[in-house]
Amino acid sequence: MIRVLLDTGPLVAILSTKDEHHQACLEVLRGLVGPPLTCWPVITEAAWLLRQYPQAVRRLMTAIGEGAIELLPLAAGDAASIAAVMQKYQSLAPQLADATLVALANREKIDTIFTLDRRDFSAYRYGRSQRFRLLP
Repeated sequence: MIRVLLDTGPLVAILSTKDEHHQACLEVLRGLVGPPLTCWPVITEAAWLLRQYPQAVRRLMTAIGEGAIELLPLAAGDAASIAAVMQKYQSLAPQLADATLVALANREKIDTIFTLDRRDFSAYRYGRSQRFRLLP
């Protein structure tokens, strides 16, 4: 089973039928084996972007509660890794959610990111300078 980290863009697109990437992201989601993995900074960013659609935010929380999206735990010890990613890629001005996903990819040895942010995630690296596999 390929473990996949879920970024904010596809999450918002899946929950918003008006999003131009809605159908493509739904197709990728349906093709995954097992739930996508993400973190609280991504959920917070998605909830902020969906703030005008409270029903979408409720669906997001329900999906987490039902295990359709799996949250990877973050502990105080992860802060240094996240800060290191933000420092390394400071020229890209990474958001906390992106830096957290990169740190989690390193910690969990995950090489696949479900993202619409190809510009930044094409530049980010995991492990020993390896490129991420990007979906879609």
